Amino acid sequence: MEIGETGLNMTEEVVPKVFRRTVEKYGDRVAMRKKEYGLWHDISWNRLYHQVRCVGAALISMGLEKGDCVSIIGDNCPEWVIVDLAIQCAGGVAVGVYSTNAWPQVEYVVHDSESKFFFVENEEQLDKWLHFRDKVPHLKKVVVWDLEGLKHFEDPMVMTFEGILNKGRQVLEKAPGLFESRMEEVDPEDLSVLIYTSGTTGPPKGAMLTHRNVTWMGEAICRDNPVYDTDEVMSFLPLCHIFERLFSVFAQITHGYTVNFIESLDTVTDNMREISPTVGYAVPRIWEKYLSAVYIRMSDATWFKRMVFGAALKIGKKRATLNMNFKPVPFYVELLYRLGHLLVFRKLKERLGFDRMRVAYSGAAPISPDVLLFFQSIGVNLIEGYGQTEGTGVTCVSRVGRVKFGTVGPPITGTEVKIAEDGEILVRSPSVFKGYYNKPEGTAETIRDGWLYSGDVGELDEDGYLKITDRKKDIIVTAGGKNITPQYIENKLKFSPYINDAVVIGDRRKFLTSLIMIDEDNVVKYAQDNKIQFSTYRDLAQNDEIIKLIQKEIDKVNDTLARVEQVKKFTILPKKLYEEDGEVTPTMKVKRKYVNEAFGDLIEAMYRRKRE
Repeated sequence: MEIGETGLNMTEEVVPKVFRRTVEKYGDRVAMRKKEYGLWHDISWNRLYHQVRCVGAALISMGLEKGDCVSIIGDNCPEWVIVDLAIQCAGGVAVGVYSTNAWPQVEYVVHDSESKFFFVENEEQLDKWLHFRDKVPHLKKVVVWDLEGLKHFEDPMVMTFEGILNKGRQVLEKAPGLFESRMEEVDPEDLSVLIYTSGTTGPPKGAMLTHRNVTWMGEAICRDNPVYDTDEVMSFLPLCHIFERLFSVFAQITHGYTVNFIESLDTVTDNMREISPTVGYAVPRIWEKYLSAVYIRMSDATWFKRMVFGAALKIGKKRATLNMNFKPVPFYVELLYRLGHLLVFRKLKERLGFDRMRVAYSGAAPISPDVLLFFQSIGVNLIEGYGQTEGTGVTCVSRVGRVKFGTVGPPITGTEVKIAEDGEILVRSPSVFKGYYNKPEGTAETIRDGWLYSGDVGELDEDGYLKITDRKKDIIVTAGGKNITPQYIENKLKFSPYINDAVVIGDRRKFLTSLIMIDEDNVVKYAQDNKIQFSTYRDLAQNDEIIKLIQKEIDKVNDTLARVEQVKKFTILPKKLYEEDGEVTPTMKVKRKYVNEAFGDLIEAMYRRKRE
């Protein structure tokens, strides 16, 4: 049993008690903000609790029993979190659905979870339900919280968010203790949320996380790198993913800081500058985008600015490399770094919105060590965390000031990690999930003797820091019998500002090849700067000058690799990959199996061509 910094035994906690305790502590302080019509609007903890209470009471009155599932689909906003907390406090199980999912994928989740209620954001999401409404007879009501475009829509199955709030108020007038009574019935072993893994292969599986899992992690995630009630975070990753849910819900209701909701995905960089969060987090692709933007902007700067930036970055990298290898930093290096920070990095961080950022996390997929080094070099404490939905999101994370190059840090306090004989990473912790919903065979394969079999391959070093080698099923064995870890090579390729993603191929082949997805924004700018004519994305991807550009980037990476790891040939994909087409997951991970099948002809062509 783990006792957190709060002094509370978080293995015996439940979401309703943690939430209510924080509301009582902070009352009229700001819990969250949202921006509407150009102005930020505050929502206090008291107001948040009032709305959660009304929605929860209404659901109970409409037939929500303990253990019933309720689905939610929509972009990040206060309503999403209000509904999420209301469901869990009323003893239900909250089921998030990716807002970008096509209607058949939405149907799968609503049907598989046997959801009794369905909360949708707007007309677009309601339309998805209309496609399968006759196939989910267990659904009692659909609730819409954004009515734009639906003013004249009427359906006996559909009610508005304001309608459910009013219903809740009426219920509570007649039975004031109804909601709190249900809150008291929730047990640590009850299901809290059902999170459907986006997965790169096969249909999604519903990971069952209990109240014990999520409350323990809400405390544990902030134990090794503390957060404070004065902190600010920015919510923009999908809320149905465990990564965002931890920061926007579970850690927030535990520690009482403020969550700021972005206006839209198009305004992330603008909102970042406005909010200037103290704790940052994002998937690797976001950090890679920021890095690319810095380098592209510097390419347009004057010769003097480029020289000053280059000199400051060189010192920053020297300092960061020493720190990340646990070596002392000489006084003169620290002095030069502080000068560089004053002249260059301070203003750069202000322009990015990172000037108040005390710690930042990258998760959900592996990140290139070069990206981590860059941000550490400019004074942003970017730390890579490792975990998976089945472990409630976090297994290992580095501590601020103790980030080791090429690792994801030691296990979080209270978590055990060991390496199996075949290299697979095994995890034992209060955060290990209960299993997959209605999939006992999958559960038995994943949890054995209390250990979570992660499916990842790695190694622990002498300091107890974990290094991720690859996904177990992704390891390439060449025709010559050499074991290759494609993620390592792919991360090096993605460091290029012109490469958005890469899939390395070579299993049972004589040499490695790669499918390349170009970074459209940066490659278009390169084409414009160099007067390269094109009319479509396909034209751009197949242009000889662009192919030469990518070849140069691959050559740079090959120079850092052993001969057997080098990419001998590549093909730029002639189309962009979309989540809606099932090509990437909502966290922007390429579905390797899909890409290998969909572009099999391009792969075979690389191996048929005579070697140059």
